Amino acid sequence: MSISLGLGVLLPTLMVPAFADTPAIAAAANIKFALDDIAKDFTRDTGHRVRISYGSSGNFVAQIKNGAPFQLFMSADEKYIHQLAADGLVSAEPVEYAVGRLALAAPKNSSLTLDTELNGLKAMLVAGKIKRFAIANPEHAPYGERAKEYLEHFNVWQQAEPKLIYGENASQAAQFAISGSTQGGIVPLSLVKAPQFMARANYIELPNEFHGSLAQDMVLLPNAGEVAQSFYQYLQSDRARLVFLNYGFGLPAE
Repeated sequence: MSISLGLGVLLPTLMVPAFADTPAIAAAANIKFALDDIAKDFTRDTGHRVRISYGSSGNFVAQIKNGAPFQLFMSADEKYIHQLAADGLVSAEPVEYAVGRLALAAPKNSSLTLDTELNGLKAMLVAGKIKRFAIANPEHAPYGERAKEYLEHFNVWQQAEPKLIYGENASQAAQFAISGSTQGGIVPLSLVKAPQFMARANYIELPNEFHGSLAQDMVLLPNAGEVAQSFYQYLQSDRARLVFLNYGFGLPAE
């Protein structure tokens, strides 16, 4: 690589170690707070940085298929990893790094009663007191898919659907749920457990048996460099797992 100084002088080619790159990581929005903390620990412990983009898993799959230069993909649902693997776009077997959980959340000034069988939500729907209720878009966000399944299990989906406001990803849905512009929402537990959310909202954890699995997988992509590989290993360390636990995730079985 040559660098012009603007004076017709060229510096010699710089020998930059491969480990000095800053890899682009595609990560499901529901792990934002946990992964931000883990990335800071990684930088402190290794001196290396990563660039993390957060969004919906389905959208990331489309971007990766279209050549987006991500080196590691951390999905909110294993099925999206399997889609990439089927197209030969992964460089290794996927690894499950966490198990997600849902929460029913509402702004502190909301009159919505929080209960795991959604009786409070049903009552407010019948009374016409739910104007807007937030979930992530079930078309491409796994947490939106699972929220829909939970609403369907308790026979609330048909009543709730006309009132739903969809977040493009889980993080946006959580913002909607506590913004005061909605009466609440079904969103990732990992987001509402963050201090900045807890200060503004009430929430309860919802049991996993009433919706499909939220096993979250990650996989290295074919262009993964040494820093991405190092971060991938760090995400499987006891230190990283403790962070995931603190944000309400379950851990994969050994």
